[in-house]
Amino acid sequence: MNSDLKISLDLMGGDNGPQAVIPAAINILQKDSSIKLTLVGLPEAIEQAKSCFGEKYKEKISYIEASEVVSMQDDPIEALRRKKKSSLRLAIEEVKYNRVDACVSSGNTGALMATAKYLLGMIPGVDRPAIVSAIPSIKGTVFMLDLGANINSTPSNLFQFAVMGSIISKGISGINKPRVALLNVGEEEIKGNDLVKDTAKLLSNSNLNYVGFIEGNDIFNNNADVVVTDGFVGNISLKSMEGVANLISYYIKKEFSLSFYRKLQFFLAKPSMNEIRKKLDSRQYNGATLVGLNGIVVKSHGHSDSLAFESAVNIAIIEARKNLPSEIKEFIDKL
Repeated sequence: MNSDLKISLDLMGGDNGPQAVIPAAINILQKDSSIKLTLVGLPEAIEQAKSCFGEKYKEKISYIEASEVVSMQDDPIEALRRKKKSSLRLAIEEVKYNRVDACVSSGNTGALMATAKYLLGMIPGVDRPAIVSAIPSIKGTVFMLDLGANINSTPSNLFQFAVMGSIISKGISGINKPRVALLNVGEEEIKGNDLVKDTAKLLSNSNLNYVGFIEGNDIFNNNADVVVTDGFVGNISLKSMEGVANLISYYIKKEFSLSFYRKLQFFLAKPSMNEIRKKLDSRQYNGATLVGLNGIVVKSHGHSDSLAFESAVNIAIIEARKNLPSEIKEFIDKL
C-alpha cells in the first residue's frame, strides 16, 4: 500500500483559480486515499474550498491563507522580491520546509521558476533548471525539454537536460534505457549549429542511450523517449504543437457541422472521434516539471480547467513517489 503523500496546491494561479483547483482536488482525494493536500489561497478562496469539501475530507486537507496573488502580468523578479505572502510562494515554501512532497501551480511561469529556484536551490551539479513535459506520440509519450526556462543554453546545460529527461522518462514511463535525441534541422551529423554539434559529442561519450539527432516531424513517431533542445526552440515547438492541435479540432468541428448529412456522419463516427479527441486532448498531458530543483514543483497550464489541473497533480504524485530529485542527484554524482 502506498504511503501518504502531501501536495501543496496554489488555489489562485491561472485563469480559473479555485474553479479549476477545487474540483481537481476532490477528484484526486476520491481516487487515492493516500494523498493529503494543502490548499493555499486568499481567505475567500479558502472559504470556497471549505464549503465544497465540507467534513468529508477534513483529515486529508489543510489550508494556508495568503494575502497576495502573483498575476500573470507580474514581473518574475518583482514578484519574488515584493510578494512574499503570495499563494504561489507559500505553496513552494511548503516544499522547502519539507511539509509537503511536491507543489502544483497554474501561476505565472517566470515567477514560479524564479521563486522555486530561490527557495529550493539547485541539485548539486545542475547549473540551470529546465521545463519538461510529456508530449503525445504514436506509442505513448515522449518527454521534451527545455520548454522555455532557458533562452540561451550551453552544451553542458543541454547534456544535463538530457540526464534529467532520461531519469524522468524512466521514473514516469518505466523505460529502463530511455532513448535520448537532440532536436535538430536534420539527422545528418554535419547539420545543425555549434550548440547542437557540441552537445552531440558530450552525449555520444556518455552512458545515456543517445540515438542521435531528431527532426521536428519525427518527435511523434516513437523514434525517441526524450527530446532535448534549448528553451527558445522548445517553447516555440510546444506552442506550435498546441496551435496545430487546435487547428485540427477546428476543422473537424467545422466539417461535421456543414450539413445534416455531415452531422449524421459524425453521429456514426462519434465513438472513434471521441477516442481521437481524447488522445489529442492536451489536458491529458498537462503538467510541466521544473526539473533540476531541490524539490518537486509542477507547472500547470495557465488556462487549465479541473481536468488539466488534475493531470498536473498526478504528475507531481508520480514524481514524489519516485523521489525523482534524489534519482537525478544520484546520477549526477556518478558523472
